[in-house]
Amino acid sequence: MAKKLANGITVPESKEWQASDLSLNYVSDYKPFIMVDGPGVRCSIYLSGCKFLCPGCYNVVAQNFHYGFEYTSELEDKIIEDLSHSYVQGLTLLGGEPFLNTEVALRLTRRVRAEFGTTKDIWSWTGYTWDELLNETDDKKALLNEIDVLVDGRFIQALMDLKLRFRGSSNQRMIDVPASLANEKVVLWTDEYDDGPKS
Repeated sequence: MAKKLANGITVPESKEWQASDLSLNYVSDYKPFIMVDGPGVRCSIYLSGCKFLCPGCYNVVAQNFHYGFEYTSELEDKIIEDLSHSYVQGLTLLGGEPFLNTEVALRLTRRVRAEFGTTKDIWSWTGYTWDELLNETDDKKALLNEIDVLVDGRFIQALMDLKLRFRGSSNQRMIDVPASLANEKVVLWTDEYDDGPKS
């Protein structure tokens, strides 16, 4: 059963939170052509609903599974059209919690792969840690396999550092997903601008 930690964050037991039980397939926002949710110009979709309830969350309104609007084929087509521009590097999944909205996230990421292959990268933020996701439900593991870079872990307000790139708190990691899966251990994503840990 999920427990609330001393820092106010709620943490589930393995496979406790099922997207099929929780998700209403709602989106809290879609932002095309932005440059803050990963490298380059990106299209970012914010999926509604999160149960981690991290104190200090920057998007509290998106914790509500009822917030926003229903994901539609029309929105999906718009995202694909926006991604088709040569200057757009990729798609970013945020929330809320993308891994509690796997029906939407998998539908979109699989279409991105079908339309663009690996020419567009896919980033996702999650409150789950890497190890937790490896022990989660099949839908969550399937989504993990569609992603290039995962920013993992709960936001911890006491570890907040505004100097960090693409992360809110220092416990969070930017993980190279294909390399990590191939090597069966966490391999961190870095680039020439990265300030993150090197091991």
